[in-house]
Amino acid sequence: MTRLKKQDLKKIAESQNKVFSGYKAMLMVCTGTGCVSAKGFDILNKLELLLREKNLETDYMAVGTGCNGFCAAGPIVVVQPEGVFYQKLKEKDVEEIVESHLLGGKPVERLMHKDPVTGEINRSMDEIKFFSKQQLIALRNKGLIDPENIDHYIARGGYQSLKKVLEDSNAEGIIKEVIKSGIRGRGGGGFPAGVKWESGLKARKERDEVIYVVCNADEGDPGAYMDRSIIETDPHSVIEGLLIGAYAVGARDGYIYIRKEYPLARERLHKAIDDARKYGLLGENILESDFSFDIHVHRGAGAFVCGESTALMASMSGRAGEPRAKYVHNVEYGYRDKPTILNNVETWANIPVIIKKGAEWFASIGTGDVSENPWNGSSGTKVFSLVGDIRNTGLVEVPMGITLREIIEDIGGGIPDGRTFKAVQTGGPSGGCLPESLLDMKVDFDSLSEAGSMMGSGGMIVMDDRTCMVDVARYFVEFLVDESCGKCTPCREGLYALQNILGRICSGEGKEGDIEFLEETSKTIIDASLCQLGGSAPNPVLSTIRYFREEYEEHIKEEKCRGGVCKPLIQYSINEDCTGCQVCFRQCPVNAISGVKKELHTIDPGTCIKCGICYEVCKFNAVEVN
Repeated sequence: MTRLKKQDLKKIAESQNKVFSGYKAMLMVCTGTGCVSAKGFDILNKLELLLREKNLETDYMAVGTGCNGFCAAGPIVVVQPEGVFYQKLKEKDVEEIVESHLLGGKPVERLMHKDPVTGEINRSMDEIKFFSKQQLIALRNKGLIDPENIDHYIARGGYQSLKKVLEDSNAEGIIKEVIKSGIRGRGGGGFPAGVKWESGLKARKERDEVIYVVCNADEGDPGAYMDRSIIETDPHSVIEGLLIGAYAVGARDGYIYIRKEYPLARERLHKAIDDARKYGLLGENILESDFSFDIHVHRGAGAFVCGESTALMASMSGRAGEPRAKYVHNVEYGYRDKPTILNNVETWANIPVIIKKGAEWFASIGTGDVSENPWNGSSGTKVFSLVGDIRNTGLVEVPMGITLREIIEDIGGGIPDGRTFKAVQTGGPSGGCLPESLLDMKVDFDSLSEAGSMMGSGGMIVMDDRTCMVDVARYFVEFLVDESCGKCTPCREGLYALQNILGRICSGEGKEGDIEFLEETSKTIIDASLCQLGGSAPNPVLSTIRYFREEYEEHIKEEKCRGGVCKPLIQYSINEDCTGCQVCFRQCPVNAISGVKKELHTIDPGTCIKCGICYEVCKFNAVEVN
C-alpha cells in the first residue's frame, strides 16, 4: 500500500502527464454502457491488438474512457489531441483507422460525423453541434481519462481540492463556500446543498452524535442515466466530493447507495474506492492529516421509491424501503437515526470544482442572484439525458438558464424523419409534459416548477406529433402504480384510480366528468401523500390536461386519438400513394393486407390487429392512421 503525502499528488500528476506527452496521439474509446452494448470493448481490444502487431505502442495509446455523451453516435473513438471524431464504428473499421489515419496520416472521412441536416462532414468534436452549447463541470473529465486509473484522475487535477481543504483546516468555511455557490441538489428536490450541510453539522453538535454522508445513486427514472454515466466516467470525482463533504461536517463514514441494475458503474466504483484506499485517500489520517474517512457501497434492491430520501435511509438500515413523514429530517435523524447528509451523484461531483474555482465562479453560471440566498436562482450547470424522438440522443451538460429550444433543436438536432415537435417531458415519470409554446422557456428549477413540470434528476424525453398525450399520462401513472410502496392511502388508491380512468379513456370508454375527476383526484394525491413520489406523481396527468386538454376531449367525445396510438380508437388504411411494392403485404403478421404487385393494396379492418408494422415499413407514406 502506498499512502500518499500531500506533495505526492503533484508528483503523480507530473509523471502521468509526462507519459501522455510521450505519445503522438491518444485514441479515446468510449466504454460507457451504451457503447459497450454496441461492442465498444471489442473495438478497444482490436485497437490495442493492432497497435501491438504494427509496433505502434510507443507512439499511440488506446484508452477506454467512460461515456462520451453522444450516445446516438456510438461506438465512438476520438483521436486526441486533434479531436478527430469517429462514430458508429464496427470492429472491422478499426484496421482502416490504424492504416489510413495513424500510418498514412489521412483521417477516414467516411467514419466521421455527418451533420444530419446539411450533410457536412464534421472532422472534430468542436465542429459537432451536439457539443456546441455544452459546459462541462460534473462531466469535466468525460472522454479524457480512463475511469479505472486513479492516476489519470490525479493528472487532471484530481484530489487537489481535497488537499486544499485539508491544508486550510476550515470545515465551516467549506460549508459557507458551498452555500455561497448556490448549488441546489441535482437529485430532484433542488434543496440548497450547503444549507443541508449546515443543518447536519448543527444537529451533530447539538446531539453529540456521529454523522454520515451518503450519495444517492439509485437512479430509477425511465430514460435517465445521468448518475450512472458520471460514475462510469469519473468515479473519483464523486469520491472526492464525498471526502470534502465529510470533512466539512465531521463524518468518518460515507455510503454510496447504487442501483443494482448498474453492473458496470458498480464495478468501476468499487475499483475506484479500492485504489483510493491503496493511496491512503480513504482510511486513516488522509494526506498526513487528522482526517479519517471511508466509503462503503450499498446495493439497492431495485425499488424506484428508494430514490426518495427517507425510503433510502430505511433500505440502507435493513428495513422495508418505505418513506416516513417529512417533519422528521434526515439531517437530524437519517441513517440509523443519526444526522445524515444525502446528496445525489451529480451534486457530489460538482463539489471539488466549487472548491477549486470558488463559489463566485460557480454562482456566475446560471440564473438569478444566489450570492445572498441560494433559493434565489439556479446556479451552475445541469446534466440531462436527452432521449426520445430526437436526432442526437445522449448525455448533455448545459448551463442553467439555457432554453428548451436550444437543447432540443441546437444540441439535439431537432425531430427526425420529417416529423414535428409535440412535447417534452422533464423530471422523470413524475415530471410534466411541456408543449411547443414553452420551448423558449429557461431551464431552471423555478421555471420548470411554475410550468407544471420539474427539474427532477435530469431526464428529458422528447415526443413528436405521433405521440398521444393521454397515453403518455397513462404510461407514467402505470409505472408509478407499480413503484408506489403502498404505505399511504392517497398514493396507493389515488394512483390506482387515475390508472383506471386513463385506461378507460384510451380504450374509447371515457365519459363526461372524467377530466374533472382526474384533476380533483390528482390534487388530493399531491396534498395528502406521505412523500414526494405521491406528491409529484400526478404531474404527467395535470400537465397533459393543462396543455393538451383537447386530446382528452377528442378521446371522450369523438372517440379519436390524433396520435394514432390508442388501438380501440384508430383504423389503418392505404391511400393512393401505394406503389404495390408489397413490403407491407409480406410483413403483416395476420394477412390483413391484400393486393397484387404494383397495384393499390387494401387493409381488412376486421382482420387487422393494429400492430403498426405496415405503417413503420411503408417508405411511401401510403399507410394512414385514422
